[in-house]
Amino acid sequence: MPNRAAKVRLVVLDRDGVINVESADFVKSAAEWQALDGSINAIAALSKGGFRIAVASNQSGLARGLFDYGALYAMHEKMRDLVAAAGGRIDHIVICPHGPDDDCECRKPRPGLLLQVGKHFGVNMNGVPFVGDSVRDLEAALAAGARPILVRSGNGRMAEKSLPPALRSVEIYDDLQAAAAALLAE
Repeated sequence: MPNRAAKVRLVVLDRDGVINVESADFVKSAAEWQALDGSINAIAALSKGGFRIAVASNQSGLARGLFDYGALYAMHEKMRDLVAAAGGRIDHIVICPHGPDDDCECRKPRPGLLLQVGKHFGVNMNGVPFVGDSVRDLEAALAAGARPILVRSGNGRMAEKSLPPALRSVEIYDDLQAAAAALLAE
């Protein structure tokens, strides 16, 4: 697959803990979906700065029966509407609907979701920034050849304390706003 990275500036974001508030009980509805401070403006700034924005998210709440696709689509519509109101856009969303024991290729830390994003945009994922808040996000980025970036929001502070040796040199920022500022400054 030819790399059109020169034509497509792409950034991939995890959802829960990066864009919106994480919940141990799962975010199950649009009413429960609450953006983290600064995340919507960060996405809008990246979009205005020429980046295409993709979201790649494990959503095992579907497999667990905690919410259905209609509720998930309503959450994503709310997220997209907030970003649009801030002057940006989310270009593509991919999710893994499977549970932790389903042995699928799309559930992070496997690279399937990121490879789907690359296929959608017609780019090789080598060096494409992937911003996440967990070790499994970073591992998925490495497995796909992407550029892992950790944010301390969500589960990020805990993840930072437990980084395996292969991930100890990853970029770390306080939140999506700080990560976006760094990407825009490149």
